[in-house]
Amino acid sequence: MQKNEEISLQEGHDSDKPKHKESRLGGDLSDPKTPMEYLRLFGTGFAMGASDIVPGVSGGTMAFILGVYETLINAIKSFNIDALRLGLGFKIKELLEHISFKFLVALGLGLLFAIVTLSGFLSATLEDPTGRILLFAFFFGLVLASIVSIGVKVKWSATTVGMFVVGTVVAFIIVNVVPTEGNHSPPVLFVSGMIAITAMILPGISGSFMLLIMGQYDYILSAVSNRDLPPIIFVGLGAVVGIIAFSRILSYLLARYYDLTVALLVGFMAGSLWKIYPWKNCLESDLDRHGDVRCLAEQNVLPNFASAEFAIAIGLLVLGFLLVNFLDHLQSNENPVFRHVWKRS
Repeated sequence: MQKNEEISLQEGHDSDKPKHKESRLGGDLSDPKTPMEYLRLFGTGFAMGASDIVPGVSGGTMAFILGVYETLINAIKSFNIDALRLGLGFKIKELLEHISFKFLVALGLGLLFAIVTLSGFLSATLEDPTGRILLFAFFFGLVLASIVSIGVKVKWSATTVGMFVVGTVVAFIIVNVVPTEGNHSPPVLFVSGMIAITAMILPGISGSFMLLIMGQYDYILSAVSNRDLPPIIFVGLGAVVGIIAFSRILSYLLARYYDLTVALLVGFMAGSLWKIYPWKNCLESDLDRHGDVRCLAEQNVLPNFASAEFAIAIGLLVLGFLLVNFLDHLQSNENPVFRHVWKRS
């Protein structure tokens, strides 16, 4: 086996059983033991949940930024035939170890806590024009920093640059698609669930935005609110199939084509910057299921450079940028922004 494959977190071609090795995007947290490791996972889940609430921002981006992306993909991948066999055999302890149960619970609790506690605040912030600008400025800084801090881990060549460009172009095209009215038949709902969950675990692409593009977002939200089970079941089944299948593909690519895959994912994040650019004008809108105006097509515009709003937004952008690089330096000690001014022993 090649050395670069031994460094990877997961060597999927040898076995489907997770191997708890250190991820190149962060330390291995698949089996947390200390309170600080649990706290870090809870905080990461919290960041993922907060970002999933904001349209255009992906929870996968936060997992990527905070160094648990490979571990998360492989934990999802562990729901396989071996897990089913352990469950049917009532080997509960072995099953919980196999699926990285402690990792998923800590991450999931943080994600749910963010959704419960921040939904109202973030929704109100997004409805306020100034609040929306400030919020997206902060997220813009987070994503920009992740491109820098993760990009330096890639061995750049003509091929990886090409993959970066492909990822950037694909994400740019996706975030500029105007939503359409969707067909709500069971097969379409199933496929929509598969696509949305795949987008959700990809950095830079929002699962909720993909549902919006396919014309399913309002319909599914209405089904959830009204407890209309058939649409929820079809979307849920699609999501389960999609995340299990795609996590295996992504794990395989990270294990064998690490630099190419990460370059592509960094490209996705770069392309998504167009969507989360703070200053926009609405070009086309309609009414959502509550009768509120919803913007379908936007145009990026220059800010008012002399305004206090611009100064605060830039401050939040810089704060987000420095925060991610600071966390990356605590983890790697090799962050390109901090390594020349702060070398940890």
